[in-house]
Parts: sequence; C-alpha cells; structure tokens
Amino acid sequence: MNSDAPLPPAELKAAHVRRMFGDIAHHYDFLNHLLSLNRDRSWRRRAVDVLLQGRGLDADAAIVLDACAGTLDLSVELARRQEFWGRVVASDFAFPMLAAGQVKTVGLRIGSACADALRLPLRDGSCQGAMVAFGVRNLADLGAGLRELARVVRPGGRLAILEFMTPQWQPFRALYLFYFRRLLPLVGRLVSRHGSAYSYLPASVLAFPEPKQLATMLEDAGFGSVRWEALTGGIVALHCAERLPVGSNVPRPGA
Repeated sequence: MNSDAPLPPAELKAAHVRRMFGDIAHHYDFLNHLLSLNRDRSWRRRAVDVLLQGRGLDADAAIVLDACAGTLDLSVELARRQEFWGRVVASDFAFPMLAAGQVKTVGLRIGSACADALRLPLRDGSCQGAMVAFGVRNLADLGAGLRELARVVRPGGRLAILEFMTPQWQPFRALYLFYFRRLLPLVGRLVSRHGSAYSYLPASVLAFPEPKQLATMLEDAGFGSVRWEALTGGIVALHCAERLPVGSNVPRPGA
C-alpha cells in the first residue's frame, strides 16, 4: 500500500481534529470556562439532569458512555451525582485530552479509552445510556457516529447531546456572531498559542446541521422520542433521545 497516497476527506478531517485537540489540551479547560463566561458548567449540569431523569441508572452495573469526552468534565459531572451508582466509560481519540482530565477522576468510577467515536470498543447494547458534549460536530462522519452510538446503547437507553448552535433572535444574534467570529478566535489564539483551533470552532459550528436536522439524523440512526431545547438564548442545543428496540434495522457504521 502506498503510504503517500492522499487521505479521503473524512480521514483528513479526523487527523486534523485529533492533532488540533492534542495541541490545545492543556489550555482547553481554562478557555472553555473563559470563552463561555463559565456557562459551560451549567450546560453540562443540564445535560446530566436530562440523562438521569426517570432513568434506572442507580445499579452498580450501569454503564454510561461519554463519547468525545475530551478532558472529562461531563464524565465527572455524572459520576459525582448521588443518584448515579454506575460507571462512566469516557472515550476520546485525542489521548492528550484524556490525559489532561485524569486528575479529575480520583475516587470516581470513571474509566477511559482512547478510541474513535466511529469505532467504539464496546459490545452492542452494553451501555445503559450515552452522552456527548460538543463532540458530534467534530466527527468525520456524523451519520456513522450517531449509528455507532445507537449500536452501543441498549434499547430504551437514553442519549443526551450538547452542541453549539447559532441564536436566531436579534439583536442577540448579531452580537453573538461578532463575538464568535472575531473576539473568540483572537482570545483563543492568544491563550492557546494555536494558530487555527479557535478559528475552527466558529467555522465548524456555522457549518453544522441545525437542531431540527440533527433531530432527524438521530431518528434515522435508530433513536426515537427525540426532543431538543435551546440553552442560553440559543447558543447551545441539548438533544435527548431514546434508543429504539432492536429490530429497527439500524445499519452499522460503514455498512
């Protein structure tokens, strides 16, 4: 096989994203809190609230996947909940991100695996639930990633996804876009000393499907009862869905 052959676009994106997040891992948490004005903490709390609501996740054997886990803030938010007695499996394909978050996991039931969200090292239906915070936007193949989440979540299990969106109402939309396109990349570049990571963020958000489109993609992947809510004036969307019963003929990624 010719190692110099050009990579397909999806693999190029994956390699770029992995390298970029590896480069900014040690500044990631500080910039998350700074650039969101500390709102990212409340977004994660709300996602875990929705994931746990009415769920039987109090058994010791319960496993919840945190995909695209980054520096493990969402994993920690769940693992610290008194009503959750299970175990979190945190996966991310950028090892420096996982490594940067390990100090947060002391005394918590969190295991981690360096793995691509398109090829999770988990058995079919092995997770009682799953969650993703600001990660599906970075997947090389969004549809395949959603199908992979459907594969590992048991029927009836719940999925919660946090992702950025663009607010629609004026004048907040105009102010937000100015901040998002101009100020955020500048501050991110100065602090992280990375030339493109915080220019990638607004570009990737603006190119990402709208919440209604993502809801449809979740249904196509094998989830039902899909709903979503806007947070902080429409800056963030929180999607919640439940895995449909086996027999819904959800294809595997790459099929």
